[in-house]
Amino acid sequence: MERRSTRLRRPWEGIITPGEIQLYDRIGLGRQSQLGQRPGVVIIDVQYRTVGLPGLSAEESRKTFPSACGDAAWKAVGHIARLLEVARRQEVPVFYAYVAPKGEADRGRLMEKSPAFFTTNPKGYDFVAEVAPQEGDYLIPKRHPSAFFGTPLISYLIDRDVDTLLVCGCTTSGCVRATVVDAFSYNYRVAVVEECVYDRTEVSHAVNLFDMHSKYANVISLQQAEEYLQSLRRHAGHAAG
Repeated sequence: MERRSTRLRRPWEGIITPGEIQLYDRIGLGRQSQLGQRPGVVIIDVQYRTVGLPGLSAEESRKTFPSACGDAAWKAVGHIARLLEVARRQEVPVFYAYVAPKGEADRGRLMEKSPAFFTTNPKGYDFVAEVAPQEGDYLIPKRHPSAFFGTPLISYLIDRDVDTLLVCGCTTSGCVRATVVDAFSYNYRVAVVEECVYDRTEVSHAVNLFDMHSKYANVISLQQAEEYLQSLRRHAGHAAG
């Protein structure tokens, strides 16, 4: 009886050409990095403004929140909830980077470039209930794409002695990628959990996962992330100050 291959299908297959994938393999890009023993989970911008309202398509949600991602986002929310359950059981610290309401004075270039990211509906800035922060989680309000830029994130990571980041949220091509590049630049080990990130288009999502996996992070499945967390010694409790 012929045995079927169990090779993991990568999310960029069918979008990035086989020739381009082979080129990156040939020149040595995309090797797996060893993850550390002291991870933290970073959840980026999982708010109603990027997800949308329950039960509505992306198109319907955009009538209220122009930057909503809809179905892809809600699917990711379910996966993030599953990852959080394992992370909290292992006492892994969780960091929520999020966009706070902006006044006219601090909208900067982003307002000029992408006004759809700004919502006038206050609910848009609320955390999605299914994956909302809990007591002891770290809240990181940000005004720029990277969760590191102009925020205390790095000081919290140092305080918790974190050496590895599991990154979730949105968008794959925007704030997730900016955060991953900065984390890599600070010499953190980085994994992007592919089912736990989302974007507004399939192509943008896939291309950026491929690029991050090739240069800055391990793109891993939710199952791999769970197995990694379950393999760790339990972290000693440490409440956020």
